[in-house]
Order: sequence, then structure tokens, then C-alpha cells
Amino acid sequence: MAKIVVNAVGDQCPIPVVKATKALKGMTEPGTLEVQVDNETAVQNLCRLADSKNLKAFAEKKEEKLFVVTIQVDQLLEDGKEEEAACCIPERRGNTVVAIASDHMGHGNEELGKILMKSFIFALTQLEELPKTILFYNGGATLTTEGSQSLEDLKTLEAQGVEILTCGTCLDYYGIKDKLAVGTVSNMYTIVEKLNNADKIIKQ
Repeated sequence: MAKIVVNAVGDQCPIPVVKATKALKGMTEPGTLEVQVDNETAVQNLCRLADSKNLKAFAEKKEEKLFVVTIQVDQLLEDGKEEEAACCIPERRGNTVVAIASDHMGHGNEELGKILMKSFIFALTQLEELPKTILFYNGGATLTTEGSQSLEDLKTLEAQGVEILTCGTCLDYYGIKDKLAVGTVSNMYTIVEKLNNADKIIKQ
């Protein structure tokens, strides 16, 4: 399996998408394309490029100004219409806040609820307009820590500029503060402030 790394740090749209498109067309065997960029808009554009070609993409924030978008190429692409311009999109985040208070969704069977919650968080990554902030508190705090099945999706959202905040009191209560794997620790004042300033609130 081939692994190609493209450095697009410092490049503005459409350069990261152009570089990625050229690299994808140049692949001679299935594998992965890893594109390094330094801004959230480039991450969004690269994810849109992958989606336009029916490829899976995973984005991760490595440092404050370093994001890595990994595109999985299971079969070689055919030449087609250039999509660079279409993939350079405006800001995708609206002023919606998602509040998650449990590690499972709904009432009834808890195992089913966990499957539904994982699907719910994945669905957030597919929205045309991403939420501005996702808040995790009480049992929901476990979803941002090591071992969570939603970490990959949450890291993708964070890399695209979605703010991920987890209640510090909740992390302390469950003894998992040192296991936080995505986003930052927050407090109840900030959580209330985010909810109060939101245009739309989605509670789970």
C-alpha cells in the first residue's frame, strides 16, 4: 500500500486542493494520501474533495497550526472533471451548539443507545453546516477520552474548527481527566455562556 505525504502548510485555497488532486491522480497503487495544512478552511476543502471522489477522509489536529488530512484510496481514480474550485468552500460552521450529556442516546436499551450516539456524532461530520461547539458533560464526558469509539469523528470535527469542550468537574468525578484525547477542559460557566449565545441548541 502506497503512502504519499503532501506538505501544504502555508498554502491558501485552492493550492492544498490542487496539490492533493495532483497527488491522487499520480498514485500508481492503492494507499493513503496525507496532506499537511495549517488552517481549518483547508481541512474542510480537502474533506470536500475526498467526498466528491467518494473517498474516506480523516482529519486530525496535531498542533495549533498543524492539521493532517488522511485520504484513503482503495482503488485508483479515473481522470475526470476538475473539482478544485468547487471544493474551495466558505466557512462551514454555523452558530449551533450541540450539548451531549450521556454516552448513549435515548432511553431503553443502553447498548443500542451507544450505537446510536456513535452514529449521531458521525452524522455531525457530514453536515453542510457544522456546529460551532460541542459540549460534553456528565456521562457524555467519557466520549472525549481514550477508548471512545467516537474519537476519530470528534478529531475530524475539531480539525475543521468545531470547538470541543468537556466539563472538568465531570472528568474529575469519573477520574478520567488525564485521559482526555480531544478538545479542551471547560467549566460550567463557559458551558452556560456557550448555550446562552447559541442561535440553535441541539441536546442529547
